[in-house]
Amino acid sequence: MTNQSLQSAIDRQGSAVEVLRNAYSRPFTFPVTPEFTNWRSEQASWRDSCALLDQSHHMADLFVRGPDATKFFTWIGTNSAAGYQVGRAKQLVAVNHDGYLIGDGILFHLGEDSFDLVALPMLSDWVEYNISSGDWDVTLERDDHSLIRQGDPKLFRYELQGPNALAIIEKVTGKPAPELKFFHMGEIEVGGHSVGVLRHGMAGQPGFELWGPWGDAAGVREQLLADGEEFGITPVGAKGYSSANLGSGWVPSPPPAIFQPELKAYREWLDVSKAGSLGGSFYSTDITDYYLTPYDIGLGRSVSFDHEFLGKEALQRHSEDKRRTKVTLVWNKDDVKDALGSILGDGIPAKYIELPKSRYALYQTDRILKEGETVGMSLDVGYLANEQAFLSLATIDVGHSQTGTEVVVVWGEEPNSRKVQVERHRQVEIRATVAPAPFSEFARGGYRAP
Repeated sequence: MTNQSLQSAIDRQGSAVEVLRNAYSRPFTFPVTPEFTNWRSEQASWRDSCALLDQSHHMADLFVRGPDATKFFTWIGTNSAAGYQVGRAKQLVAVNHDGYLIGDGILFHLGEDSFDLVALPMLSDWVEYNISSGDWDVTLERDDHSLIRQGDPKLFRYELQGPNALAIIEKVTGKPAPELKFFHMGEIEVGGHSVGVLRHGMAGQPGFELWGPWGDAAGVREQLLADGEEFGITPVGAKGYSSANLGSGWVPSPPPAIFQPELKAYREWLDVSKAGSLGGSFYSTDITDYYLTPYDIGLGRSVSFDHEFLGKEALQRHSEDKRRTKVTLVWNKDDVKDALGSILGDGIPAKYIELPKSRYALYQTDRILKEGETVGMSLDVGYLANEQAFLSLATIDVGHSQTGTEVVVVWGEEPNSRKVQVERHRQVEIRATVAPAPFSEFARGGYRAP
């Protein structure tokens, strides 16, 4: 924390774009072991056997309890009011007064008027502010992520993903796996510990999310590894985990729409260190050009107009004018090779491409061109060894969203920003082909089917 508000930083520097584009913040990494073996083999585990991913450290838990808890989340979320049921989770989506996206996270309905929201700061900060500034009869307990929290997490959270996940659950529990529908919750016993379980899916594969008190974390993990050995269970480190969303199609950190005049009080409340950073070739002096609607990145399935919520009227207008849609872009292998190889040549190289995840700002925004005209933004980028493909998740004009359409992604910044993640480099154009999102066939036909 800097004890400087986002609004004061904007007042000093003159614009939100300049604050975010030149933000001084370390590159964000999942605060877990980078690799247990190597990230290529670890990526293969969620396709061939079973990946064990540690989700305990990189998101905040917001525990919200009280008579107004359900009422509050119904008001702040676009999700159907009929979907709030104990024992179920949902992908909570929030928008601002003008119907533009704030963020999304997973909301666990633990008990009557008791919730746990697991989310990145874009949504967790928004929820905390609206509770603290409103007249809601609730209590809020925040357990932040491990990069800023002092001490251990309140809960462990593990993910089992891959074709052998079901078999491992049955071996660990000694009984048939609980028959849970997608995003329904239950309870199992692992090594003598009571463990919550959510039927889940990510990385393009089916699986389960497990959670419980932090004091049980080591024992549960040891039991999973022991019983899962015969099924090829593979611990996955931060590098592999950070790329898992590229196959399942989830955009982890779209730019939040928090810069309208009506939200000045929120920006005065929000520490500038939590505001994030903009990076990439898409550059506009108008911060609203970075705004997205839920429909732009495939979150429309979490929108229902069956209740009153913040931004409803504006979002209804967006729903009638869906200009962009989410796609996967498959980057041209020869152009990627040239960009990677430029660090070995003469002259100024292209922006360095980190593998497997190549995003270098919290809000990655790269320009997509068609015949020289901007037709969208590439938002999250990296390499999947299972596909032997370099991909990005993008939002693109509907007229150019057909599978097989050829476009160009501009990689690198012009001019180079002052972010510490950015070295002196030159922009390059990389050809790309539009593909479905999710890219994984299982995710398209299974848990993320429309």
